Amino acid sequence: MPVDRELPTPEAADLLALTREIADAELAPRAARYEREERFPREVFRTLGDAGLLGLPFGEDVGGGGQPHEVYLQVVEELAARWASVALGVSVHTLSCFPVDRFGSDAQRRDLLPEMVGGRLLGAYCLSEAHAGSDPGAMRATARAADDGWVAAGEKAWVTHGGQADFYATFLRTPAGPGAAGDGGRNDISCFHLTPDLPGFSAARPEEKMGMTGSTTAAIRLDDVPVPADRLVGEPGRGLGIALAALDSGRLGVSAVAVGLAQSALDVAVAYALEREAFGKRIVDHQGVAFLLADMAAAVESARATYLVAARRKDAGKPYARQASIAKLVATDAAMAVTTDAVQVLGGAGYTRDHPAERYMREAKVMQIFEGTNQIQRMVIGRHLAQEAAPAAG
Repeated sequence: MPVDRELPTPEAADLLALTREIADAELAPRAARYEREERFPREVFRTLGDAGLLGLPFGEDVGGGGQPHEVYLQVVEELAARWASVALGVSVHTLSCFPVDRFGSDAQRRDLLPEMVGGRLLGAYCLSEAHAGSDPGAMRATARAADDGWVAAGEKAWVTHGGQADFYATFLRTPAGPGAAGDGGRNDISCFHLTPDLPGFSAARPEEKMGMTGSTTAAIRLDDVPVPADRLVGEPGRGLGIALAALDSGRLGVSAVAVGLAQSALDVAVAYALEREAFGKRIVDHQGVAFLLADMAAAVESARATYLVAARRKDAGKPYARQASIAKLVATDAAMAVTTDAVQVLGGAGYTRDHPAERYMREAKVMQIFEGTNQIQRMVIGRHLAQEAAPAAG
């Protein structure tokens, strides 16, 4: 069902209308088939790029859409309501552009960013490693200094768009920066802008996943890759701060994807409950089902409100890291609960591929894991609460 949205400008309303039109025409008809075939929809991303939907939150001065996060995230949600894998891809692409946009040199922003956000290229984000998922400070992949730049070696894991992307925001351990002693290795990580044409850069075989199978996930192997000096983004040794700042924004993207997926699951469940009859009446008229649907609707709308609160804080230039973690936690837990309940409302039909409910349930699970597991989000929220309360307590 259409979502009644509060948008800041008429132009934003027009953008959402365009998004729905494209999503209905280009995403919805492909989603089930491509997911079943585990097929990456590169042509869909080109269509979104041509429509200007791959650079929405970036400045118009670099070729972006100049849209506030409040609007950008609702675009992502609309895309996710038709195809979660594609919406996730838009979020990951935005995450991948963030380091150059926020921390890149003037030359990098001038020479790299317009093409990155212009719609023809697709980005990937390389932070995790097989042994260092929730603890990026434990990464082992390195970049050692060379006469004409750096040499990268090691492997990054769980890379969305791995082997498909045109550029990779990559975090590697480098010679220790100032103050590194005793910091657990957190001050000797740097950020690099890598491209797959560099010698020694390769992607492993894609992972075989439970869901989101239209979104390719693969390890990236760096076999003594020569990295030009001008591919370092930001100061050496400051990469972890860049990564964490990007993840705050990325968690909002995941939140919007989760809400879009949950909204679709709710819509499927309501439509089925209106049509299916049991004991002489529609199952929606049975209190047990009606209450279940009501709880699903409350979860979806609460999650949407939570990510919008965080987005508006970001747009206003206020700290939003705690709110981003709350949004990610609330929205992805809601998506898991709502999709599970959608399968329950459909009963046996929900467990078959005749309806998309079973796919939605499989897709929801990973949202509680990537961009920091929900256990990590609880740790982040707790730390923020302690830090914010400390001055008052003192």
